[in-house]
Amino acid sequence: MPLQAQPVLAENVEELKVNVYADRRQLGSAAGGAAAATIKRLLSEQETVRIIFAAAPSQNEFLETLAADAGIDWSRITVFHMDEYIGLPNDAPQKFSRFLCDKLFDRVKPGRVNLIDSSTTIEEECRRYGALIQEAPIDIVCLGIGENGHIAFNDPPVADFNDPQVIKAVELDDACRQQQVNDGCFPTFDAVPTHALTLTIPTMMAGRHLYCMVPGPTKRAAVQRTLNGSISTECPSTVLRRHADCTLYVDRDSYGGGQ
Repeated sequence: MPLQAQPVLAENVEELKVNVYADRRQLGSAAGGAAAATIKRLLSEQETVRIIFAAAPSQNEFLETLAADAGIDWSRITVFHMDEYIGLPNDAPQKFSRFLCDKLFDRVKPGRVNLIDSSTTIEEECRRYGALIQEAPIDIVCLGIGENGHIAFNDPPVADFNDPQVIKAVELDDACRQQQVNDGCFPTFDAVPTHALTLTIPTMMAGRHLYCMVPGPTKRAAVQRTLNGSISTECPSTVLRRHADCTLYVDRDSYGGGQ
C-alpha cells in the first residue's frame, strides 16, 4: 500500500483529534488507511468486528480506500448504517442502504450486513434494528458532519445527548434537506423526504473508535462550530469533543484558516 499523505496540520480540541489534509482525496485515503489498520488490529484480538457506516458523498474517498484494502477479512465483520429515509421506494437511488451496498458492502461481502428497512412499521423497525445494535458493543463508527452540525440525522431540533432510544424516527430540518440538494442527491428541495430513521447520538458515541470524515467548503461553518462552539445540541457534532477516541479528518476547504 502506498504511503499515506501526512496532514498539513494536526491538533487536539479537548478529546477530539483533528487532522487537516491538503485535499479530500488525501483526507479519504488517510482516514481509510487508519480505519483499516484499526480493523485489522481488532480482528487480531477478537473474533468479529462491528462497524457502523455513514452514507453520503463526503464518505466516497474513505469508502473507496477501505474497499481497495485486500488485507481486511470482511467475513468476520458485521456492518450497520446509521440512517435511512422514510417514504422512498425500495429501488430509489437515494436510499442510504443502496449507497453503501454499491460503494462497499457488495464489493467486500461482509459476513453480516444489517440494513435499516424503513418500509415496514416504524416502531417495529426501531425495535428490530435497535436489538441488532445492542447485541454486542460497536467497535468502530464511520461518520460525517452535516452542514447544520448534525451527526447521522440528529438535526439540532431533535438531537439529544442523553437520548434513551437506540434508533428513532425524526423530522428533517430545512437545512438538512437543502444539503441533500446541495450534495446532488435530489433535484429539488421538495423531492427530499421529510422524515427518516436515525441512530441516536448515544448509540454512536458508544462506539469504541470514531472516524469522522468532513471534506469540502460547504462544511466549513459546521467544522468551525464543531471545534470552537459550545458543546450543545445547537450544533450536535460538538459532542465529538467528549469522545475518548474520535479523529476528525478535514481538508483545507472544510477547515479554513489559511491551511
